[in-house]
Amino acid sequence: MTRRVVVLSDLQIPYHDPQTVKVVQKFIKWYKPHELWCVGDELDAPEPSRWNKGMAGEYASTLQDSIDLTYDIMADFRDALGRNKPFIIQRSNHTDRIQRYIRKYAPAFSSLESLKIEELLGYRSLNIQYLHRFKELLPGWVMAHGDEGRLSQTPGTTAMMLAKKLGKSVVSGHTHKLGLQHETTGLYGNNKTIYGLEVGHLMDIKQASYLTSGIANWQQGIGILVEKNRKVTPYAVPIVNGDIQLP
Repeated sequence: MTRRVVVLSDLQIPYHDPQTVKVVQKFIKWYKPHELWCVGDELDAPEPSRWNKGMAGEYASTLQDSIDLTYDIMADFRDALGRNKPFIIQRSNHTDRIQRYIRKYAPAFSSLESLKIEELLGYRSLNIQYLHRFKELLPGWVMAHGDEGRLSQTPGTTAMMLAKKLGKSVVSGHTHKLGLQHETTGLYGNNKTIYGLEVGHLMDIKQASYLTSGIANWQQGIGILVEKNRKVTPYAVPIVNGDIQLP
């Protein structure tokens, strides 16, 4: 049996690219994957960021609007996938901001179930599984966000370095780069290959105001993993001018 997985890259809602997101949702409806994964940073959540501490952004009354928009977009992805197929999202540094802020500045609220990210974003009602730690999701494959290890400016290298640490192939985001690397070890044909796949981003780069030069080595894209007979083939799929470039 063949098992097909589409992997969503960082959306950073509300700084996502709405047209590209719609293209990906239409692709999912057409491709009919068995599972949908997301590497995290689906919500940007700049308000509780340490970069905004004491600044006007910390007091902006915009976080609920971004949470509501994230729910709506994930509900559209759920509809495109189908109600009963696995939809899995990995924890990430941006969604971690909310819990970290609560623990540091409002610890009395840290035990409230309603403030946990799954509840805030309505993921349980959408039948979305939220992973707080690594889990092997396909034979020899782990989804990460990408902030768990060292970062590299070379596409695919951040995921590959993490794969070497784990001894398993890794698909990740965080870098906003699209790239695939692999490394094979073994002797006389008794080989093992691990992969590092980075899936790019789904942002509107014009809204990344922190890019003071307006330049970034970022690529829009998604990932595809195809499992057959317990062997997984990874694909880094570029999105160019709003079009998904299938292999």
